This record gives sequence, structure tokens and C-alpha cells, in this order.
Amino acid sequence: MTRLGARTVDQAREGVATPRYDRDAVRVGIVHLGVGGFHRAHQARYVDDVLAAGDPDWGICGVGLLPGDAAAAAVAAAQDGLYTHVTVDPDGAETARVVGAVVRYLYGPADQSAVQRVLRAPTTRIVTMTVTEGGYGVDDSTGLFSPRDPATLADLEYLPAGVEPTSALGHLVLALRARRDAGTPPFTVVSCDNIQGNGHVARTALTSFARAFDADLARWIEAEVAFPSSMVDRITPVPTERSRARAAELVGLEDRWAVTSESFQQWVLEDTFTLGRPDLGAVGVELVDDVEPFERMKLRLLNAAHQALGHLGLLAGFSWVHEASRDETLAGFLRRYWSTEAIPTLGQVPGTDLEAYCDQLLARFRSDAVGDTLDRQVVDASERLPKFLVPVLREQLRTGGPTDCCVLVIAAWSLRLEPAEDPVPDQHADALRAAVRREAQEPGALLSFAPTFGDLGQDERLVSAYTAAREALASRGAADVVDRLTARSA
Repeated sequence: MTRLGARTVDQAREGVATPRYDRDAVRVGIVHLGVGGFHRAHQARYVDDVLAAGDPDWGICGVGLLPGDAAAAAVAAAQDGLYTHVTVDPDGAETARVVGAVVRYLYGPADQSAVQRVLRAPTTRIVTMTVTEGGYGVDDSTGLFSPRDPATLADLEYLPAGVEPTSALGHLVLALRARRDAGTPPFTVVSCDNIQGNGHVARTALTSFARAFDADLARWIEAEVAFPSSMVDRITPVPTERSRARAAELVGLEDRWAVTSESFQQWVLEDTFTLGRPDLGAVGVELVDDVEPFERMKLRLLNAAHQALGHLGLLAGFSWVHEASRDETLAGFLRRYWSTEAIPTLGQVPGTDLEAYCDQLLARFRSDAVGDTLDRQVVDASERLPKFLVPVLREQLRTGGPTDCCVLVIAAWSLRLEPAEDPVPDQHADALRAAVRREAQEPGALLSFAPTFGDLGQDERLVSAYTAAREALASRGAADVVDRLTARSA
């Protein structure tokens, strides 16, 4: 089969949308760090619509900074940045589109200087990021900069000596310093990661990093750089050989960079930019003064529900999101969590019916056409739980409200950490396993893991409830425990 590329895209099957703008005339206005499947299915799709509407100033330069990004760099080069995006409706209807918004891709480990050049270019006006929740180095429990990843720590040590950066934070701070020194206005930094207050977190990370070796630069960043918060939503499973084969079948061209997602998409973005922005409102982005109510809703309802389905569903023997959410017992658990624990912590969300939003979530989860796995949901749970579920738990403990559902999810996670033969996809795997091994002699040991729970391990009510939930799950199994809990609210 012919490979997708600039010279072959016109051979796509009839009815498949392809870029109709002149990609050679598109200028890079946005640099994106971390070009994974989600970026290609979400932000790049919105930008593709901007380019199609006739504004050529906002092409994307994708940047991969990790050694694992080498494969993406190779395929992006082979396909001239083009890729297929397949969207799937809840009823299973598929739509394929070739996206051309990524007009350049840089692989940092091969040429860090090239990354710096594009970040320093006056034409670069926005930098967006999907570098995962742990990529900012900001401690969830304290709100302070406390990086642990080797690349950031190395940059903090060696950048003052003139060594080229390798981390996202190192690259951004060095480029901003160069722009300041050259009199070039700073770019806007937009975090698109699932973190509440992601703009504030990005600001804390960059100013703290800069302060480590240039206090004046930190003050300049604080005063001059815009960090709008954003809420992003589109379920996007990790691409597989099967999904890539289906994309090729739909388009008629081989594509090693294809991505599949649900048809639903949402991007709520604070309208604060240093050097302007494309007309995102015209392509469906919700531009608001305050994104916090929306991101809090999404994190505590959608993302926390994925954690619940992941840990409890895997214990109950399920493998897929759609299977677990179609189980009436687990669906009843989600509804109980949403109505009694999560929604009471949200306050008002402008223009949103929260009950209807939860109904929509369950319908999205139940779509088997997307094919999302429970295993994907529980990767780096120690980083995700404190952003999605723990804030609900903390608020309910503070007000004396119900915590049964939150506690059960954490107890399920604890049991899943126990089997020594099972790999734990978490950067804190060793510390988590060590805590779980102490549970027999020290009930509630996992709750003392501060990076996830902060000081909650000292809450006697929580420790008692967690210990009871853990014992119940171990003795009776997830299905029985969840069934009894949801029966109480029926």
C-alpha cells in the first residue's frame, strides 16, 4: 500500500478530508512539546481548522524531547508531518481525516540547538505542552517546585555552565532568557495536561526553575509571560497496529502515525495571550475568563471516574473501559460517586448541567468502538489520583461528607499493588510496593505516601475507612463490595 505523504495525499479515498490549504505557505507560530496521540487528536485538529479557514501563521512545530520519541520523529519525517485522524461516534460510525497542522517535527536528542532556534524565533508566539502530569516537577501536596525527573535535575545543574538543555522546562527557560536579552516579546505557555490550574502549575515550574540560576529572569517571566489555564477533553486510546490498519483501510494509504479518538472534543481556554492567538473561538474552542470550574468538573468527574473504573474494574476481572462501564454494578458505583461525593465539591459550572454531563460521560465510556483499556487509565496512578480523586476526598473529609467511593478506589489501588509478579506502571513503583508490604503491620501505610496523599495519612477517619475497605475487597472481592455499596443508595 502506498505510504501517506505530501506527494501521495491526493490519492486518499474519495470522501476523506485532506488539507486544502497550501502547507508550503504555512508558517510555524506554535511549538508543541510532547506530540503524542492526544495532541494529534485534539489541539492539532483545532489548529488544522484554523489553517483551513485561511490563516497560515499558526502551523505547529512538534518537538520530541525523550529518547522514546525517535520513532515519532522518523515517521513524521517520512510522512511530511501528515497523519490520519479517525473519530468514532458512540454508535460506531467512523470518520477519517488527514491532518496537516504539524508542518515540522524536531527530535531534541539529535539536535537540541534546533529546538532552541525555533523557540527563540520571533514568529513563535505560543508554546503548548502535553508532558504528562509529572513533567512539571510541582509537588501536589505543597504546590512547590520539587522536580524528580533526571532531565530537569540535570538541566538545573548544568545549564548555568552553558550545557544545552534536554528537559521541557530547561528549553523553555533558556529560550525565554534569550528572547528577553534580544528584546523579543515572550511566547505564551499553554499547558494542555490534566492538572487543575495547569497554567498556574506551569508558571510555578518555569519561574522556580529560572530562579535557581537567574532571579531577574524569574521575575521577568512572572511579569511578562502569559500562562493561560486550559481544560482539554477527548478520549484517545494509545494507537495499535489494529487501529493503524483500520485508518489505512479508511484512507487508502499506509499511515504509521495514525490516531483514533472518540468524536467528542472540548477545549476550554483562558483568553490570556502575550503575542496574540489564532481565532480559536471560530473553530470551537471555548474562550473564557476563568477555566477553573470547567477543569475541576472534568478532573473530578471524568478523570476520577476513569481511575475508579480502572482499579475496581481490573480487580473485578474487566479489561476494557466499555466492558466495565456497561456493568450495572460499576455504573451504579460511578453514579453514586458523582452524585454524593464529587458534584457537591464543584460549585457552579457556567452553562453546564452536571447530571446531564455525567450521563454523557457514561455514554462515552460505554462506546466499544473507541476500544480504550483499563490498563491505560491506571498508568502513573500515584500522579493522577492526587489531581483527580484526592481533592474530592480531602474536601469531603474537611466537611464531614461521604467518602465511601473515594476510599474504595484507593483501597482497590492498594490491592493491585500487592502481587510482586505484576509490573506496576508507575514512576514510584518501588516506594508504593514498599508501603503496601507494610500494610499487615501498619494498617494504612499507603496513605502515608506523601507525594499522593500529603498529610491525609494522619486522618483517623480516613485510615479506619480505608483499612475496612481494603479488608472487604481482599475477603469478598470487588464485585461483591461494590454491589453492596451501590445497593445502599438504590
